[in-house]
Amino acid sequence: MSAAVPGAAAASGRSGRFTVGFRDAAAAEWLKLRSLRSTWWTLGGTFVLTVAVGLLYGATIGNNPEDFSKSGFDPVLMGFAGVSMSQMAIVCFGVMAVSGEYATGTIRASLAAVPDRAVFWAAKTAVLGAMALAVSLPTAFATFFAAQSTMGAELNARLGDPGALRATFGLALHLTLLCLVSAGVAAILRGTVVTLGVLVPLFFIVGDILANLPGVGTVARYLPNLAGTRLMSTVPDPRFGYGPGTGLLVILAWTCAALAGGLVALRRRDA
Repeated sequence: MSAAVPGAAAASGRSGRFTVGFRDAAAAEWLKLRSLRSTWWTLGGTFVLTVAVGLLYGATIGNNPEDFSKSGFDPVLMGFAGVSMSQMAIVCFGVMAVSGEYATGTIRASLAAVPDRAVFWAAKTAVLGAMALAVSLPTAFATFFAAQSTMGAELNARLGDPGALRATFGLALHLTLLCLVSAGVAAILRGTVVTLGVLVPLFFIVGDILANLPGVGTVARYLPNLAGTRLMSTVPDPRFGYGPGTGLLVILAWTCAALAGGLVALRRRDA
């Protein structure tokens, strides 16, 4: 589904072409995304899955405190266990927002309305990131309070505990950046099926397996979905050789690489 770019475009000289600014392009992307049913299903799924699984984990821990009261237990990270499932929904959101335009052919109308592909890509990813963050922030705080309230006073964490607030914001940032990584890969591969066929096994199956293998695991732990877990932790994990700060740099590097790759693909190939 295509949307007209709001606002008047300015003619650029004799060529008769029109230039569209970032603001108008972003407004058009917002109209397109909010009109897609998949947007609300995937973002709603992100919220519901994260909170529901966090609530379930919290209740399970609260009912069996003796099984978890050991050194190295991280109540905040355990409360965010639902991310392992909900990040699939945010990945689908990022992928479908980009690949859907190629599947329906509306990418041609979008690029006709916004001829500057860098502006088009910046607007699309900015709106995607803003929408993902707008859902991820309340998801993170709702999950924290839901999980910790059912975990029991013996093991639960409070938002004022060391690292708890940072980890909660880290969850929101993790989901947002993972959405942008997915969008960048979708722009490179274009197809919804092929993109999800690469990302879903990598993020949810292969990555976890490789991370536990000797030798290979050291490298696999730098995959974006695994690096993102460091943002949500408050207790160091000996399996990882880095903490939240490095984890943030790793997932930011993946995001920049994916978005840059998406822009290169968008510029070099016809719609």
